[in-house]
Formats: sequence, structure tokens, C-alpha cells
Amino acid sequence: MTPETIRIISNLRQEFYSLFVAEMPVPVKISGSSYNSSSLVASWTDASQHLNYVNIYAYTAPDALQSDRPFILRLAINKGAGDISVARKGPSCRGLNRKWYFELTVLPEEILEFLPWVVSLVEAKGLLSGIEEPPYPVTFNLSNRSLANEAWTQQARRRIEQELCVNL
Repeated sequence: MTPETIRIISNLRQEFYSLFVAEMPVPVKISGSSYNSSSLVASWTDASQHLNYVNIYAYTAPDALQSDRPFILRLAINKGAGDISVARKGPSCRGLNRKWYFELTVLPEEILEFLPWVVSLVEAKGLLSGIEEPPYPVTFNLSNRSLANEAWTQQARRRIEQELCVNL
């Protein structure tokens, strides 16, 4: 990734996590390595005492070899952070929430507007029924009638499809 891309991701991650902490009805902790900001996650314990987390990272990004590669972010809930080690894990914690996960793929300029929608999705534990419409048109992949596991904004999907067509 280019230094500019790294800076943008770091700023967006920091802003999103700060707003997420303020919007969530339960305490949320931001943790990870200060030397590697890509390992930062925001985590919380749900009513069932399961540890949940959100992670924001580059799905694709320009770099020194491919400066025209699309810049697309992924916001992952309960997936994508590898082995997270969170200090909150303690005697009352029943381990990571493995009952649901969600991945949202967006353009950088879209991510902050998804914050209220993401909070609603977290509170509904991935159930789409009864939550507000997302701020941008999205395409969902559903594991059953109402549980969402993945969504792409239409603009992010268009950008990646354009990239795939150009590089074939």
C-alpha cells in the first residue's frame, strides 16, 4: 500500500472506532498493536458474555506496483482479524462469538455513513428484519432468509468488477 493509503485507512479506522464506541449501548474497547495500526480492533462483550469485534482493513488498495488498483475497504464483524487477543477476555467471557459474522465491503468515502447501520446490525446480531435501510445501495449474501453474512455496496462492486475486466 502507498503511504497515503495507509494514512487514510488509519484515519478512517480511528474515526469509525471512536464513533462506534460512542454509539454502542455497551462498553467497547479499542485494542491492538500501536506499531501495527492494521491490527486495531474494537471489541465488546454481548449479553451472552461472548466477545465480539469489528475490524476495518483494505480489501484492495493501490501500491507501488499497481498505482491504479481500486481502493476498497472491508469492515468485518467477528471475522477477519485472525487470532485476536483482547485483555477483556476473562472469567466472565465465554469466548469469541462464533454464532454470526458479517463482512461489509465499501469505498472509503462510504464507510463513516454506515456507522449507525452497523450499530443497528450489531444490536440485531446480524438479523436484517427490523433494521433501517443502509445509507447506500448494497447487495447482500444471506445465509438464510434474514441473517446477513456479507454485503457489498454497489459502488464497491462496480469498482472491483471494472478492475477485474481491465486486468483479464
